[in-house]
Amino acid sequence: MQPAYYEDFDEIKNKIWSMLDNAIKDRGSPFRIPVFICGDQDDFDGRIVVLRKSDQENNIIQYHSDIRSNKIAKLKANKNAAMLFYDKEEKIQVRLKVECIVNYDNDITKQSWLKTGHMSRKCYLVDNGPGTKSETPTSGLKPELDNFEFTMEQSEVGYKNFTVIQCKIKSMEWLYLAAKGHRRARFDLETSKDAWLIP
Repeated sequence: MQPAYYEDFDEIKNKIWSMLDNAIKDRGSPFRIPVFICGDQDDFDGRIVVLRKSDQENNIIQYHSDIRSNKIAKLKANKNAAMLFYDKEEKIQVRLKVECIVNYDNDITKQSWLKTGHMSRKCYLVDNGPGTKSETPTSGLKPELDNFEFTMEQSEVGYKNFTVIQCKIKSMEWLYLAAKGHRRARFDLETSKDAWLIP
């Protein structure tokens, strides 16, 4: 028995969005930690990010970053990026082409910062930005911060390093691996055109 989304465009889109929505709530969801790829012709770069918001109405997903991260400069030079999701149990791969908006010290970052927990705020308390060279192996944090010996109030200084990357989805490509026969489809969200592809 094949799932409803096996050969139905609307059901596939529903499935993709349900997996993205679920990833926001479920820490164990493979879709929670996609690969994010950005850069230019000479310098492409990929990393794992943590999905923080899914907004089907506006075709946006978002994650948090440090304003000092080298991907910020890359996104300012080229706002186009790609995201890759894979769920081994569901046998579903989703590839997104996105256009990124870097939010810094605005209403979007303020709202997201308020929802960012004590443990997660630690990432933004490092003295030097991610990727900075160090003489020794280090987390980049002072020992008391490394041991979570700081209050929510003390963590507020991290806000100056906090940024929210909004990814406006331009297209989605879906691949379902099935014993009966794989299925692949592409959805262009800018032109509202759906197409079947050879897997």
